Amino acid sequence: MPPEIILTEDGSHSLLQGELNETYHSVHGAIQESAHIFIEAGMKQCTKNQLQIFEVGFGTGLNAFLTLLESESTKQKITYTAIELYPLSNESACLLNYPDLLSPDKKDVFYQLHTAPWYNHIQLSPHFELYKVQEDFSSMTLAGQYDLIYFDAFSPDKQPEMWTEDRFRMLYKHCNPGAILTTYCAKGIVRRALQSAGFSVERIPGPPGKREILRAWKE
Repeated sequence: MPPEIILTEDGSHSLLQGELNETYHSVHGAIQESAHIFIEAGMKQCTKNQLQIFEVGFGTGLNAFLTLLESESTKQKITYTAIELYPLSNESACLLNYPDLLSPDKKDVFYQLHTAPWYNHIQLSPHFELYKVQEDFSSMTLAGQYDLIYFDAFSPDKQPEMWTEDRFRMLYKHCNPGAILTTYCAKGIVRRALQSAGFSVERIPGPPGKREILRAWKE
C-alpha cells in the first residue's frame, strides 16, 4: 500500500508510512523542517565550491530539491548521491506540492529527481548532478568521499538498524576532513553512536515543533 499524502502545518505535503505509522517529515511543516535541518544547518555551513553530498533516505525528494534550488544561488557544484530502498512511485511524486510552493518553474526538475534512472549520473541543472542508489543502507558498502551527509532515515524507534555505531563509522570513514552530518534525531543513543564512530557532535536548535537536532562533523 503506497504512503498516504498528508498536509503539514506550513502548507507543504508529507507522507504517512502506514506500516511504520510514521510520517516522512514533521507535521509542523515539511519544507520548513527540511530547510532548517539540511540547508541552514548543513549546506550553508559548507563553503567549498564543489560539494559531494550523501543522503540517507531520498524519500519525497524534498531535501534534494531544496539543495538544487540553493545551489542556483550559491553556484556550488553539487554531486548528490542518495540511497532509498523503497522509492516513491512516480504517480505519488507528481502529487506532491513542493514545486508549487518553492519554484513552480522547476516542476519538471522535481519530477526528474524521481524519474531519473538508478545508478546513473544525471545532470539536472548546471550546478546539480544526481546519482541514486536503490539499496539497504543497513547492509550496503559505501563508496566515495563526502563533504555533507543528510541523515534522514525513519526514526531509530522504527528502524534501529539504520542508526548503529557501525553505520556511522562507515559514514565517518567516507567523510572528508571537515565534513558535516545533520539529522533531525537528537536522541542520546544517536549522539553516543555518532561520537563512538569518531564524530564530534553538537545539539543545535531545531525547527518549529522540535527543540533540538544534531549536527556532527569530522575533525
